Amino acid sequence: MTPSDVKATLQFSDGSPSMDLPIYKGTVGPDVIDIRKLYAQTGKFTYDPGFLSTASCQSSITYIDGDKGELLYRGYPIEQLAVNCDFLETCYLLLNGELPNASEKAEFVGRVNKHTMVNEQMQFFLRGFRRDAHPMAVLTGLVGGMSAFYHDTTDITNPQHREIAAIRLIAKMPTLVAMAYKYSVGQPYIYPKNELSYTANFMRMMFGTPCEDYQPDDVLVRAMDRIFILHADHEQNASTSTVRLCGSSGTNPYAAIAAGVACLWGPAHGGANEACLNMLADIQQMGGVAKIGEFITKVKDKNSSVKLMGFGHRVYKNYDPRAKLMRETCHEVLGALGLENDPMFKLAMALEKIALEDEYFVARKLYPNVDFYSGIVQRAIGIPVSLFTAIFALARTVGWIAQLNEMISDPEYKIGRPRQLFTGAASRDVKPLAER
Repeated sequence: MTPSDVKATLQFSDGSPSMDLPIYKGTVGPDVIDIRKLYAQTGKFTYDPGFLSTASCQSSITYIDGDKGELLYRGYPIEQLAVNCDFLETCYLLLNGELPNASEKAEFVGRVNKHTMVNEQMQFFLRGFRRDAHPMAVLTGLVGGMSAFYHDTTDITNPQHREIAAIRLIAKMPTLVAMAYKYSVGQPYIYPKNELSYTANFMRMMFGTPCEDYQPDDVLVRAMDRIFILHADHEQNASTSTVRLCGSSGTNPYAAIAAGVACLWGPAHGGANEACLNMLADIQQMGGVAKIGEFITKVKDKNSSVKLMGFGHRVYKNYDPRAKLMRETCHEVLGALGLENDPMFKLAMALEKIALEDEYFVARKLYPNVDFYSGIVQRAIGIPVSLFTAIFALARTVGWIAQLNEMISDPEYKIGRPRQLFTGAASRDVKPLAER
């Protein structure tokens, strides 16, 4: 990085010497003030809970402009990628920086297909979980357990190790998620069928049985593929930062990705679409569409604990660009399955209409986000609500591994070590037990 000609000057009202701080400019987005020498020169730290004003790294993978409602993967707008590319093309882009040509895509797809199976011992690992365990608990264990099977790719500083680990993770995540689902419902595991596309293969492993062959529906496969693309990466969010922080210690990539899976589980992150569907189920139990007005009143009441899930976004201060695409996909799927009059989906569409027209929500820019629509689509396809976050983890794996590889390749990379503002007791002496 080359600092700009402009510098920031930090001055102290107590008469301490001022300090010049370099400023760096990105390709797009806000400038950043370099504070790396702040402690050495002043003995002071910065204080930024949640790191909302702190750039923890430099990255060339994903860029978000929340005010514009813009999301770019390697410079390409998400709207164009979701329409013109499939998920594995998007994976190639995130990992390599450019979209593949026809021969590069064929080679990449072939490599992924060679690694779709998992070690048979994974079945015994699964049996250690309760049948009713949350899929994210199972997936965290399975992904972490992969490190026990692939000793040849656990050196995170080795570029070849990182490359094959990336391929293995992308290839095996659909198999692991489908196995977790099959285990929970007591059905036999379905092995991958590599003549199918990545997403069609996943859906066959999810819904096929040994009794009859599963024929993937093109509309549903396209919808699921779009969900994967829209969730593939999202800049330095909580789970991505977790993967980077975990990987910064030099731990093996499977452990770092398992940490990302665990972080994604939270309802404020990857569990948002699950929380959204649970909210719709609660409204349905209250009386459905007829009770939406009563529900909205509670949402607007500051003294109420009722929250509107699936609307608004912490990053996007405009319409979530992914939501526009998922809205189209949502209506396409409902139409293809003849579910336009399903009570739950009618409720969702009624809630969407209110949120888009009610001045309370419009003024606060609480538009339906990607979680609102992706949850509806997955439920329509037949994916249980408890599995939604695992699907998210499947899609986000490529983003995590791309970010991890970028961090390890960065010459400025260091082990993460956040600081703190200590407010506990100062040094004191321990009294004998009889005197306490």
